[in-house]
Amino acid sequence: MTKLLVVDDQERMLNLLELYLRPHGYEITKVSSGREALRMLRESPFDLVLLDIMMEGMDGFETCRRLRTFSDLPVLMLTAKDQKEDVVKGLKTGADDYVTKPFDEDILVARIETLLRRSTPVSIEMNGLNWKEENYELSYGKEAIVLTPKEFQIIGLLLKRPNHVYDRNDLLDLVWGVDSDTGGRTVDSHMRNIREKIRKAGFPVDDHLKTVWGVGYKWIK
Repeated sequence: MTKLLVVDDQERMLNLLELYLRPHGYEITKVSSGREALRMLRESPFDLVLLDIMMEGMDGFETCRRLRTFSDLPVLMLTAKDQKEDVVKGLKTGADDYVTKPFDEDILVARIETLLRRSTPVSIEMNGLNWKEENYELSYGKEAIVLTPKEFQIIGLLLKRPNHVYDRNDLLDLVWGVDSDTGGRTVDSHMRNIREKIRKAGFPVDDHLKTVWGVGYKWIK
């Protein structure tokens, strides 16, 4: 089972994160300070750290900086909405990604999954369609399907969570980033390109890649 260390000095937030994440199959360990987190990380194996920035005593920045002296474990920081200076500082101290409060559960889980995949590349095969994260390849049978990086990310998100509906804003946040000025029409344009390229390779994409009108997109097995 994937083990997450969740670090926040507010008990309510710790409990809320545990409530969100346990149903997704994660084993959660909660600590309320940076010092306790560093001690736990030296003593026990974890797969990822979810780290709040604003904590009493040792804040998230210092905790992350010290963590990086002995570990390259993925770190996802929690930051207040629109605090861009916190995001920049967090990334410079060694964080791998961030999510803003209040957070959307699907976005939080997707960002965790993305960080975990960086250390464990994923391959997905579905009815002859092969998505290989490590090689950045999509193919059907023996034919390679050439996608742009963002098209590759989008189809990967859909394949990893079949039947889950991603609304356009979710896809914008996950693929373009929360600070992007890109609009929903760009997502639609990328989806059209993905469909055309996969269809041209002979895969029955229209049976699987579905538009949920007024909402977004999903992949059906």
